[in-house]
Amino acid sequence: MSKTETGVRCMWMRGGTSKGGYFLAEDLPADREDFLLRVMGSPDARQIDGMGGANPLTSKVAVVKKSAREGVDVDYLFLQVFVDQAIVTDAQNCGNILAGIGPFAIERGLVPVRGEKTEVSIFMENTGQIAIATIETPGGRVTYKGEARIDGVPGTSAPVPIVFADTAGSSCGALLPTGNAVDVIDGVACTLIDNGMPCVVMRADALGIKGTESPKELEVNQELRARLEAIRLKAGPMMNLGDVAKKSVPKMTMVSAPTAGGAVSTRTFIPHTCHDAIGVLGAVSVATACLLPSGPASELAVIPGGDEKLLSIEHPTGEMSVIATIKDGEVDRAAVLRTARKLFDGRVFAE
Repeated sequence: MSKTETGVRCMWMRGGTSKGGYFLAEDLPADREDFLLRVMGSPDARQIDGMGGANPLTSKVAVVKKSAREGVDVDYLFLQVFVDQAIVTDAQNCGNILAGIGPFAIERGLVPVRGEKTEVSIFMENTGQIAIATIETPGGRVTYKGEARIDGVPGTSAPVPIVFADTAGSSCGALLPTGNAVDVIDGVACTLIDNGMPCVVMRADALGIKGTESPKELEVNQELRARLEAIRLKAGPMMNLGDVAKKSVPKMTMVSAPTAGGAVSTRTFIPHTCHDAIGVLGAVSVATACLLPSGPASELAVIPGGDEKLLSIEHPTGEMSVIATIKDGEVDRAAVLRTARKLFDGRVFAE
């Protein structure tokens, strides 16, 4: 019998404000794409015949294996399974799903427990970069219980701090792939930036909105959606991403002045659905845009002093804090706090 008939070992986890299936690379069948579409129930707006939650944030996959790279514990490949299209893409990274990689790797025996806290070094295959996640492992086991709270997730969990370094240009080849802090596309001033996630950053008022609207309000604004997609399709080649018509990058972030004491307020299309929050690496890219000498974000952002800057990136359901370390006038490294929780561990079927 084939793997799809007998079921494939899988752990379903919430990572940050996303959730999806975590697989060992060796467990997946050869026809990986067809298998994952069946697992999620795509293409179907409700994903009724699969595990997907009818939203891009709940239709995600992590593929993990022990790393052969020196000083690295595991390799992590992120796959976005589209909801209403038969597409599985590795064109982007996901810093939320990343939050579950450390616990998953320890639970699967890829990484030994190293004390009350276990650092897990993770090579992100999508972008060729390394992240270090610290996992709570009291008594020699992963714990998901704790007092850490992140916006967009009810309750509290064990903290998963993640440090990123050398993420600039991970997908586009440079932090600012056009060499400019500002490019004008269809009459809108844009910052095309990639500090872990390719983003197009624009002022909300330049697109005729306040930037305080709910995601549902923005999703029904057909004129806005058409303008954003037109800009995105033009930005793709400018960011060395090629034709992005069938890609999930770049993300489209509209910024406005902060309303809750943060650095800047955001509304992000990812790219066709308005995010209820903001992605981890998207927040890192937007925070970096705030620190540029010019551009839509830096015009509006409230920036603290010092070489280590805590930037609260506001989003529709709260905020995400990014700690940016400045060296020689540029962002040298960034850290975020996430949480994760195991939801089930078993076998998933695609027949």
